[in-house]
Amino acid sequence: MTVRDYFYTWNAQAAVEGSELAFGEGAELVMRDGTRWLDMGSLSYQASLGQGHASMRGAIAAQTNRLCLAPPNADFAAKSDLAAKLLSLAPEGYSKVFFTLGGAEANENAMKIARLVTGRIKFLSRYRSYHGATLGALALTGDYRRPPLEPAVPGVVHILGDDPGVLEATMVLEGPGSIAAVFMEPIPGANGVIIPRKDYWPRMRAACDAHETLLVADEVLTGFGRTGRCFGFEHEGVVPDMITVAKALTAGYAPLGAVLVHERVAQHFEHEVLYAGLTNYAHPIGCAAALAALTVYEEEGLYARAAQLESTLQGGLEDICKAHPAVASRVRGRGLLAAIDISGDQSFWERLLPRLAAQRVLLHISERRGTAILAPALNMSEQQMSDGLGRIASAITEATVGG
Repeated sequence: MTVRDYFYTWNAQAAVEGSELAFGEGAELVMRDGTRWLDMGSLSYQASLGQGHASMRGAIAAQTNRLCLAPPNADFAAKSDLAAKLLSLAPEGYSKVFFTLGGAEANENAMKIARLVTGRIKFLSRYRSYHGATLGALALTGDYRRPPLEPAVPGVVHILGDDPGVLEATMVLEGPGSIAAVFMEPIPGANGVIIPRKDYWPRMRAACDAHETLLVADEVLTGFGRTGRCFGFEHEGVVPDMITVAKALTAGYAPLGAVLVHERVAQHFEHEVLYAGLTNYAHPIGCAAALAALTVYEEEGLYARAAQLESTLQGGLEDICKAHPAVASRVRGRGLLAAIDISGDQSFWERLLPRLAAQRVLLHISERRGTAILAPALNMSEQQMSDGLGRIASAITEATVGG
């Protein structure tokens, strides 16, 4: 194994073998040895337009010729245009945008805003959640990535399950008026694509209103078309107080995140100091990439396309369940975000993972949770999607027969 001079993320270094990438093309990653891998997971869920999109390359190149760097409080065209565009996509009443470097920082700064506005220190989130790797966002996170780094930021309460009554009871038990904000992903994606009950978000909104608690929709993974609409919460019929975004905001072509803030929250800072800032706040290249991505999503009709292809993606996974009911079950999803449960003993997983690699297909698969998650690029062709589903099916067949 080649020893590198940099760390690999989320791994013991001796246990990981890096990928020798040469270039990317559409939904494919091409390795130095010439092999092509089909990306059915949009890298880390951010590559919603695949690799090398002409409009993205052109917008970034054009911005580098105009303005590459700017101080945090400068005004320039890409920054102003992007803020206006984001507010036009948000529900009525949203009035301000706070820019960040990515999703974790978006949630960190939403936490700051909530504490400054409410004067409270507590937050509430789910155990089945992921809100980012920085210490504040990690405190919100409920999955396995948080415990090794505790104590994190104090004051976060986690709840389990999808019963809104648990949330309501917890808010009462923690003390009326004690929770600054509830942070929720419309669909916890990396934790298994958990589709909420129809009454979950409406009852959560009502509970927040009753306790004068802010509701933050973490749209870092689901935002900008992943679920078939611009934002995942749009399926739930409620309006949050803040929206955090990143990943598909720039389709992964540049680092950028943002907090979209409703006027009822933003007005607090007209005469109170906003204690938040970043050196590369609203970086010009990131702003240009985001504007280009949002334009492509609209011009190519990709939100609607994700909704239309939901049945194709889930249908392919249902076919796998029918062919292998002993190891594959429970397909769920929304838009171009879907999951299937995979069960099997240690020897099955030891066969499955190398067979997926042999099929040259990338997806988010977790032996820990027994789940395979698919999130293909919004512009992936139906033929490529069918091909990817076929590769996954072949790998599962080979692993099953091989046992």
